[in-house]
Amino acid sequence: MLDLNLIKFSVIPVIKKAGERIRTTHSSPVHEKAGHYNFVTDTDVAVQEFLRGELSKLLPDARFFAEEQENAALTDEYTWVVDPIDGTLNFMRNRHFSCVSIALLKDKTPVLGMIYNPFADELFTAVKGQGAYCNDNSIHVSSAHFEKSLSTVGTAPYNAELHEATVYCIREFLTKGGDIRRTGSAALDLTDVASGRTDTFVELILSPWDFAAGALLVTEAGGRFDMPYNENGIDFGKPAAIFASNPVTYEKALQIVKKAKELIKE
Repeated sequence: MLDLNLIKFSVIPVIKKAGERIRTTHSSPVHEKAGHYNFVTDTDVAVQEFLRGELSKLLPDARFFAEEQENAALTDEYTWVVDPIDGTLNFMRNRHFSCVSIALLKDKTPVLGMIYNPFADELFTAVKGQGAYCNDNSIHVSSAHFEKSLSTVGTAPYNAELHEATVYCIREFLTKGGDIRRTGSAALDLTDVASGRTDTFVELILSPWDFAAGALLVTEAGGRFDMPYNENGIDFGKPAAIFASNPVTYEKALQIVKKAKELIKE
């Protein structure tokens, strides 16, 4: 049986080296991708290839599923799910809120999640069944009620059909909850929920590399992670709307997200 703690400790220098490259790169050629305001930099590609090489040394038989490549369907085999730079636009604009996200899946479910923010030097880690940590300190979701909640809402800029529903979520979380934030890094938004810095997070479309590691962090920190528009439940192999929260805010906040679905343009 694979020793996940040994794998975790082996990945730590790898993810930190990848993060250091992001932190110390102040300019990188930029290329447009499909969709509105969607970009990739040469650094995204270089970091991904670095991670592919290093992670393959740790688990030679594991598959590699990542943002800057074409991906085959998930299988039950061990699979690395990688976002080399989550928050690429922040990285491009020198906003210092980007991270490296690495998850290891088995049977299509995360068993190891690691997210590193090199600008804050914060490493978030979770092994299934063993809790969640930031720099070796145990973390837990908040206990705030929805009426006093701080929520993050991702704006899904690449998908115009989701804009009206997203604005609805923003308005409802702002007027019925406490306040909202928009950061530009879904992976770090999930670490904020896991560590109790915020109480809910929603984005109406994300890809597996955006949320696989963060999903495990949230649940291991005592929170709830859901894909509210998926009829067949949680699927880490496809893009989806995602919702994460502490258990106290879950029901009220989830109703807003479900109501927003009615506003999605086909």
